[in-house]
Amino acid sequence: MKRPNQSRIMVESESHDRHACVGDTPKYLSGDVASINEFIDKFDVFLFDCDGVLWSGDHVFEGVVETLDLLRSRGKKTVFVTNNSTKSRPEYKKKFEGLGIPADEDEIFGSAYSSAIYVSRILKLAPPKNKVFVIGEAGIEKELTTENIPFIGGTDPSFRRDITPEDFKGLADGSLLDSEVGCVLAGLDWHINYLKLSHAYQYLRRGAVFLATNVDSTFPMNHNFFPGAGSISIPLVNMTGQEPVALGKPSQAMMDAIEGKFHLDRARTCMVGDRLNTDIKFGIEGRLGGTLAVLTGVSKKEDWEAADAVAVPSFYVDRLSDLRAAAQ
Repeated sequence: MKRPNQSRIMVESESHDRHACVGDTPKYLSGDVASINEFIDKFDVFLFDCDGVLWSGDHVFEGVVETLDLLRSRGKKTVFVTNNSTKSRPEYKKKFEGLGIPADEDEIFGSAYSSAIYVSRILKLAPPKNKVFVIGEAGIEKELTTENIPFIGGTDPSFRRDITPEDFKGLADGSLLDSEVGCVLAGLDWHINYLKLSHAYQYLRRGAVFLATNVDSTFPMNHNFFPGAGSISIPLVNMTGQEPVALGKPSQAMMDAIEGKFHLDRARTCMVGDRLNTDIKFGIEGRLGGTLAVLTGVSKKEDWEAADAVAVPSFYVDRLSDLRAAAQ
């Protein structure tokens, strides 16, 4: 089994990452109309994280729609880049519509889609080992289907149960395993259990490629935090001693795919997010023109002020809607 070259998706060295973390102090924009206008004028494209930036769960933050309208009225391109793999792009469009946020399907770029593109166009698994074992929800399955990638696991009810003595026996001798599986893809799974992890572990032991939609440790929901996709895959990391190739932020495989699709100028592009280790790091390693942190999600000001901060944004605001001051 040919494994993907991890280096091809890491375009920045560790030393550059550390250098980016000790740069200038982030500029605080909230309430500073002149600086907000200057900030907006610097960029042509804004990449937005969703959870923690636009909404939390099914709660849209105040002023988000008006802020997006303002940016679009100034000719800015908006792209929504999410690590949440539970929904496909059409499903995400429905969520946007349900929350009253105008968005085209073409503007949405999720980790499930990024993963499907990676499997089909980069990994290119060849028969008979071309099937994917999925830990995750329907969003992954639908995006794999659009790329004509065969898969098992996922939302299949036969995997949503307790493990039995017969399962242990069949997994141990391989009789319960699908010989065509050449890849394990792990994402956020609402029904993760011992049976799924045991199947995934046995496939990885037999040489399957280990992929993850993303490695976020937590997931924002209802003004709180819950286990994220990274917490779903970490047992497999502990079992195998192998890190997955991650295909959501901050993976540069995702950045390359976004650049290829939207033909953006990185120097005129800004990443907007709430997490230092995914969103802000994504923008820094991608050599974007700037990064904007919002304080409505995971990371707080003290996180980037720490000596060991994983990344430091170029700008920050208390909330995304603070950018509306530019209209004054």
